Amino acid sequence: MSSRHPDYILIGIIAVLTSFGLLMIASASIGLSQDEYQQSYYFLKNQLTHGLLPGLLLGLAAYFIPYRFWRRLALPMFIFTLLLLVLVLVPGLGLTHGGAKRWLHLGSFAPQPSEILKLTFIIYLAAWFAAKRQDLKNFLAGALPFVIILGSVSVLLALEPDIGTLGVVFFTALAIYFLAGTKPSHLALISVAALALFGLLIKLFSHASKRLQVFLHPELDPHGVGYQIQQAMLALGSGGIFGLGLGQSLQKFRYLPEPTGDSIAAVIGEELGLAGLCFVVALFIIFMIRALKITKNAPDDFSKLLAGGITAWITIQALINMAAVSGLIPLTGIPLPFISLGGSSLTVTLIAMGILLNISKYSTK
Repeated sequence: MSSRHPDYILIGIIAVLTSFGLLMIASASIGLSQDEYQQSYYFLKNQLTHGLLPGLLLGLAAYFIPYRFWRRLALPMFIFTLLLLVLVLVPGLGLTHGGAKRWLHLGSFAPQPSEILKLTFIIYLAAWFAAKRQDLKNFLAGALPFVIILGSVSVLLALEPDIGTLGVVFFTALAIYFLAGTKPSHLALISVAALALFGLLIKLFSHASKRLQVFLHPELDPHGVGYQIQQAMLALGSGGIFGLGLGQSLQKFRYLPEPTGDSIAAVIGEELGLAGLCFVVALFIIFMIRALKITKNAPDDFSKLLAGGITAWITIQALINMAAVSGLIPLTGIPLPFISLGGSSLTVTLIAMGILLNISKYSTK
């Protein structure tokens, strides 16, 4: 199988999204950096050293590694990630922030296994479905094992708890399952069962229940659980069409929670306005179109499912993040791909981009 050139348009979109993310982190974090570390760009430097640098190096390596290599490592990487998710729950090893244990304590590094899971689970499912293509229409041989695997992952994420990541992982897994050629009836049955499970999780975890209540009744608890969405909406409203200007956000100064994380879209809206948000949305739409083209022209089942899974993951996560900040769905606490602060998130995302670009070199068209 001969390789060609990669998708240069996709490379450009990735570069613009990543650069724009660094710019917005520099702007959104300046107040927090100064207050907590007495320097203006502490969080930007952290993103550069813990996210961009390892992401570029590992992403470049992934670009030069033939995509078939990942099929052989699919199961070991998936099992290793599950082990990391278990270790997060061990006292002394897992770091707690905002009432959730999602990070491992490794000296100056705090990797987030749930971010690693997003990629390793996609690789595993792509390899598994490619091998079981003939069994997918059989419920006992296809749907049932898939439910068991997805259920095991869901339990570990729910224990952190990380309901937002659980949603992204679940919908991404369903997308791969659909691309693999399952029966629509099996997909519908699993979806209905999942809705019931999410309803149960919302009842079990008070923070999720409160966020749903605030979504349904925005006027509830504006100084408590509803505070973040109220401040996000205020930031978006203040920005208007063209924004207050880069660096001019007021909400980022101790008003808006997580201004560099899951709320960074609100800072974009305040500083760059609706025009800035439309720019970001347009970038993700172009990303999706180019990635879907790679998926369509992938040379075999494994690469098609792998590219499709990566496409679904980034698109779904971006959609959920921006919809939550806009008040269209309950807040989830997941980062905006390429843009939000988070070393693990950016590193894993850039590795996935390296794999996707490698697949693009073997396009059948």
